[in-house]
Amino acid sequence: MALHFEPEEFAARRDRLMMVMAEQKLDAVLLFAQESTYWLTGYDTFGFCFFQCLVVKADGSNVLMTRSADLRQARQTSNIENILVWADRDNANPAADLRELLNDLDLLGCRIGIEYQTHGLTAANGRKLDEQLTAFGQLVDISGIVDKLRLLKSPAEIVYSRKAAELSDEALDAALKLVKAGADEGAILAAMQSAIFAGGGDYPANEFIIGSGEDALLCRYKSGRRKLTKNDQLTLEWAGVYRHYHAPMMRTILTGKASKRHQELYDAAHEALEAVEAAMTPDFTFGDVFDAHAKVMEAHELTRHRLNACGYSVGARFTPSWMDMPMFYSGNPERIQPDMTLFAHMIIMDSESNTAMTLGRTYLTTNGQAEPLSRQSLDLIVK
Repeated sequence: MALHFEPEEFAARRDRLMMVMAEQKLDAVLLFAQESTYWLTGYDTFGFCFFQCLVVKADGSNVLMTRSADLRQARQTSNIENILVWADRDNANPAADLRELLNDLDLLGCRIGIEYQTHGLTAANGRKLDEQLTAFGQLVDISGIVDKLRLLKSPAEIVYSRKAAELSDEALDAALKLVKAGADEGAILAAMQSAIFAGGGDYPANEFIIGSGEDALLCRYKSGRRKLTKNDQLTLEWAGVYRHYHAPMMRTILTGKASKRHQELYDAAHEALEAVEAAMTPDFTFGDVFDAHAKVMEAHELTRHRLNACGYSVGARFTPSWMDMPMFYSGNPERIQPDMTLFAHMIIMDSESNTAMTLGRTYLTTNGQAEPLSRQSLDLIVK
């Protein structure tokens, strides 16, 4: 069994979930988010792209309903003992199979919580689920309750987050060895990912972002590569990943020399990140952190060039995104608490001058000042 945490850790997580279920008077919950099942049981798969559900009853017992391809995956990577396979067949309706399972578990007429807001439950499968269960019991949308439990990291999780941050640093080191005029983006990307794999890391939950020239202003991965020129800009957003725990970083790297506009945007990004760090304490909320970022951008007359969010929680995540909730955006009332792992990114994209500048890293919150998990300098990088 390839479990990454001790049995006591999983037992504590189960007990925390049971407490929340008791508070909300839930007889059972249907977990469709892969992050939830991994956190609760260790189950590690990308099979959640098909219909798959972990049923957890109020007494802490659970049953996984999945496809045959994931039967051995569940046995090998999790502590789940009861596994039911629904059969692939023409006109299959696994939601109906799930209804029969819930009936066998004596849950007819009970109060059942469902994780709706997840990539693990498509709209089509969600409709089938509602068709089967609307008259079966009292359905409650419990989206986010496990996310809330995952937000505060245990000591064991923090160890993995620190390891992920080490891998992030090594990936940047690998990239900087190659960045120069004439360098191929593909070689840079390959070196970064290779450093993470060589260090024992995992695939990230979403693609690394790499773009140079005008593509340096993009905040998403796109297909296609180019070679750097003499005076160029290269935006990178990547994450070291260890046991699925992510520690993202972001940088815009220059070749040749920094233009006046690059320097102006870097100065603003650095000042904004320092302001965000100062606000990343238990005295403030996620909304306050965003406001600290926005205030600096406004002072530098960059409001129209910034984004409407400047970071988010990170942890153990699966495809299609390493972004977790909550996020740093205006008005978010969620309070900063110790033992959160948070990614703050300062992203400035000036389309008028075609100038990009980014600066970001992952932090561990404490009772006081947040601790950067990266050893890398925040200095402007010019190669």
